[in-house]
Amino acid sequence: YCNFNTYVVPAADEAVLRSCLVREAQTLLRLSRVHRWVCGLGSWGGLGPSVPPAASHPLPHSVTSVFFGGGTPSLASPGTVAAVLEAVAGAARLPAGAEVTLEANPSSTSTSRLAGFRAAGVNRLSIGVQSLDDAELRLLGREHTAAEARKAVEAARGLFPGRTSIDLLFGLPGQSRDAWAQRLEAALRLCDHHISLYQLTLERGTALAAQVRGGALPAPSQDLLADMYQTARTELVAAGFRHYEVSNFARKGASSTHNLSYWRADQYIGVGPGKGVMGGRWGVVRGRVPHELSLSLAAAGAHGRFVLRGEGGCTREARVQTLEPVAWMREVQSRGHGTRSRVVLSLLEQLEELLTLGLRTDEGITHERWGHFSPQLSLQAVFGE
Repeated sequence: YCNFNTYVVPAADEAVLRSCLVREAQTLLRLSRVHRWVCGLGSWGGLGPSVPPAASHPLPHSVTSVFFGGGTPSLASPGTVAAVLEAVAGAARLPAGAEVTLEANPSSTSTSRLAGFRAAGVNRLSIGVQSLDDAELRLLGREHTAAEARKAVEAARGLFPGRTSIDLLFGLPGQSRDAWAQRLEAALRLCDHHISLYQLTLERGTALAAQVRGGALPAPSQDLLADMYQTARTELVAAGFRHYEVSNFARKGASSTHNLSYWRADQYIGVGPGKGVMGGRWGVVRGRVPHELSLSLAAAGAHGRFVLRGEGGCTREARVQTLEPVAWMREVQSRGHGTRSRVVLSLLEQLEELLTLGLRTDEGITHERWGHFSPQLSLQAVFGE
């Protein structure tokens, strides 16, 4: 069902990949050079002056979160994770409490391996459970069983108590509302304090999409999908979860700091190819406007939104990294990064992103955050009543 940018290679040279990840992270962090100015007059989102007043003094960079995800980064060694974290800490301040998340599949999460990642600096785990039913997992083409998923979550909760998230899919072909309710009940018995729920999207080019379009599998109706979503929301809220974003639920303050940086339209830097040669898209560094950064290694095409202060820039850019891993590594080795395209975002485009992303959350867009992007123009002045 997944259309991530994947490649089959005869062998993966993890040492080369590691060195490229480290170098690109260092290069892009240097280019972003996001400072916080003591006087508070620095540029937010690239809309203010590019040079601070002479009386101002830059404070150290601050990394708010690190996220290794988007495929199966848990197939990499803990040493690679440690090397990237070391590079980030060397290029920008990485506080002891910064959120460091690793995405993992149940089939690559032995207790000893997870312990290695914890020793490397990971302090939060996100597990792609997807379903707790073996027939559904086979339909999705997953390699793990329901029993393996339960074992992985239990091991993760032992090593990362209060900081283990699970992903679940709903709206599978042939899935009934009652079947979904049963999966949800099983997940609630198993989960920690964070759940991400995703409606299955039938992506063109995938086997599952072809089966549905060919009539071999039934597609759920829109009404059924809406009922499934509402059922999940009702059950999770009753269990003490806050529905803080369209697809995400958390209790006891366990919301994802890293993903909130996207929905708040913070700056972030994409590191790595579209899909890493070991099974995941390696890399996004995310940061809060204007002085904080986070590092994420994920899948689906590394991209970024940040101001290139290191080149004297004063406006936020949208950047996309080269997708093919071998080509990306060649580019990193030759020029320090594998950015394929860069487009300067207009003020209107930035405000559209701020509005679209913010409306995904229960907090919406605060006046303070809007003011960081557009201190002179109100929401009504830009988009009308």
